[in-house]
Amino acid sequence: MKFIKGTELNRADLKDYKALTKMPVVIVLDNLRSGLNTGSVFRTADSFFAEKIFLCGITAQPPEREVLKSALGATEAVAWEYFKDTSEALRQLKISGYNIFAVEQSDSSIMLNDFVPQKGEKYALIFGNEVKGVDDQLIDLIDHCIEVPQSGTKHSLNVSVCAGVVLWRFYEKLIL
Repeated sequence: MKFIKGTELNRADLKDYKALTKMPVVIVLDNLRSGLNTGSVFRTADSFFAEKIFLCGITAQPPEREVLKSALGATEAVAWEYFKDTSEALRQLKISGYNIFAVEQSDSSIMLNDFVPQKGEKYALIFGNEVKGVDDQLIDLIDHCIEVPQSGTKHSLNVSVCAGVVLWRFYEKLIL
């Protein structure tokens, strides 16, 4: 066994990466408090070819220091937009034909392991505030909720970890 160095992975450079076809998934960050979480989501979006990130409300934006610290350059690779109001971002996505999914616990959540994203469809995944979750005022704009099955004493994952788990499922089913 030999560990592989980053230079041996033959990954695309920034210019080539931007030209690659992305997964039809837009990540919507609804009022995240931590710039470190936001930067981590950028890195995950880069890894799994997410199309774009919508940063909404109080969510930190590049070039905020904490975002750049955990993104490690992914803010240059992943397209993003800022919206003062998350509902405006969701309305724009609906008009553009996206299926809107909150990653949230609800009385009608679809468990992530039971959900199979369909090729040819476009998805927007909303990840909510680290304490309050996805804003209740968005419920009328949401088509469905996806929930990550969990055990243990805590009722949620860190938002950036949750994004990694959910985006992996989409990448696994739509790209691999």
